[in-house]
Amino acid sequence: MSSLRIEPTVADPVAALKATVEKPFEDARAMPPAVYTSAEVLAAEQARIFARQWICLGRASALAKPGDYLTDEIAGQPILVLRDKDGEIRGMSNVCLHRMSTLLEGRGNVRTIVCPYHAWTYSLDGSLRGAPMMERQSGFCKDAYRLPQVRTEVWEGWIYATLDADLPPVAEQFADLTPMIARYGMADYVETFREEHVWNTNWKILAENFMESYHLPMLHRATVGPHSKLEEMECPPGLPAFNYHWITKEASLAIGNAHPDNTRLEGDWRKTTALLALYPSHLITLTPGYFWYLVLRPVGVDRVHILFGGGLSPEFVADPRGPEYMATLKTLLDEVNAEDRRGVEAVFRGVSSPLARPGHLSHLERPNYDFARYLAGRLG
Repeated sequence: MSSLRIEPTVADPVAALKATVEKPFEDARAMPPAVYTSAEVLAAEQARIFARQWICLGRASALAKPGDYLTDEIAGQPILVLRDKDGEIRGMSNVCLHRMSTLLEGRGNVRTIVCPYHAWTYSLDGSLRGAPMMERQSGFCKDAYRLPQVRTEVWEGWIYATLDADLPPVAEQFADLTPMIARYGMADYVETFREEHVWNTNWKILAENFMESYHLPMLHRATVGPHSKLEEMECPPGLPAFNYHWITKEASLAIGNAHPDNTRLEGDWRKTTALLALYPSHLITLTPGYFWYLVLRPVGVDRVHILFGGGLSPEFVADPRGPEYMATLKTLLDEVNAEDRRGVEAVFRGVSSPLARPGHLSHLERPNYDFARYLAGRLG
């Protein structure tokens, strides 16, 4: 009687990943399990990817008025992004320069930034405005204090930030993508909801799940699966900063195709959906009538923080039935997300097991292969 042999844990997951991606796509396999479960890999991802790349923080429309802010964290650095009094979007450290408390939480609107610990107060440009009773300290000079600035840029309506002062502009990073999606007018899409969640899986498993459509007929058989024609789907090779594929279909929901008032899209583009994976962790489904997105941030090998949002094209927002369309979209996406959560948490349980083995990828998982090559290049 034969039995399965439990192989030892991979000593060097990154080396195993590099060996995996050196194979041609025709013989490509899924990433080694240890790439998802290793704490050392996660530490390398934080240091070599998240700390050195452009990271999406959401839609610029979320900061509509001076003083509107949002908070986030990049590779362990708390940051805040706000619209300043001149109407510009500005990023800075979200850590007080006194005893190093974090300053703001969540989202909101402020006239000044006040530390909740000792009430040191900063202007919207990060300069120190007031420090109670510090005038008694002869060595203290208020003008010497200013919150460290964090580079932020807006591309296609998205806010991006980076801790790397020398990284090329975000528009340059996605220069190849911009003309490919220009006809949609994504910058003008209106966000109608934004939420945050934490799931019990590795961030890369969720990223891969979003990138490929091979799972749609099965995992999403109760929602979008029946409308997915895999035999008509092509997944072209990805580019260095992103991967993508297209789905052309007659949508079951009105918002899935272009609104009658949409004059930007013609022919098949009026019913074509773009699925975009912008490295490292910004994932967008862009349809002629709506969009939705995930922004992923690892909080452990087994947990991922998710920024989840979506909205409609301007024509559907302006339609008298706009509120109805917004509610329909949210209902659909909540159902799809629930299905995805069950799927990706099951995958993490699987890759964490001693008998886990990566199998061959299908032609519809070309984006996963390109994502693995991106990771290997950054971690190597």
